[in-house]
Amino acid sequence: MIDLHTHTLLSDGVLVSSELVRRAQVVGYEAIALTDHVDASNLEYVVSNLVNAASALEGSVPIRVIPGVEITHVPPPQIGAMIGEARRLGARLVLVHGETVVEPVAEGTNRAAIRGGADILAHPGLITQQDTKLAAERGVVLELTSRRGHSITNGHVAHMAKRHKARMVLNTDSHTPSDLINDAMARRIVLGAGLSGNEYNKLKRCSQGLVKDAFS
Repeated sequence: MIDLHTHTLLSDGVLVSSELVRRAQVVGYEAIALTDHVDASNLEYVVSNLVNAASALEGSVPIRVIPGVEITHVPPPQIGAMIGEARRLGARLVLVHGETVVEPVAEGTNRAAIRGGADILAHPGLITQQDTKLAAERGVVLELTSRRGHSITNGHVAHMAKRHKARMVLNTDSHTPSDLINDAMARRIVLGAGLSGNEYNKLKRCSQGLVKDAFS
């Protein structure tokens, strides 16, 4: 299992980084990204602390730990610049909190994330055909999720991504230990979104490629 969307107590998760990584290791993870919620108020603080946490764990645990961020509820005109600033500060993976149907995310967030060059558009909700095409063109990865609520639109996201050849990954958006999943559950969630076993393997390869890119 590779999980590129998780939260620690630096935002609204409940575990320190080292415990989250340890619990992920026990579940069978190969790699995990720590991607706490950020906006202009805490971007530098979160990135610096997650970079330090990942550095402290490197070589001491058998899974890869990637410091990242999830830009969350930021006004769309600010998203592109914040993606660039997050990378400058040391985030190796940048997610943007997409237009999930269970939160009042500002309209235009999905498109701003794609145009801004986010690595992953998290739980993009009822993403439009135009935005899906743009994500495919620009290499922005669309997220399927095991997270309750956000997962309501997995089927729609999978259908749109498959139709327009956009890349996908499956993440957990974990906030608590019980949110972590194993590979068997991940496969069931992908199949439940209407994809095939071969397509699940394609999602896994996409995750592996993102991990490789994060350390290149």
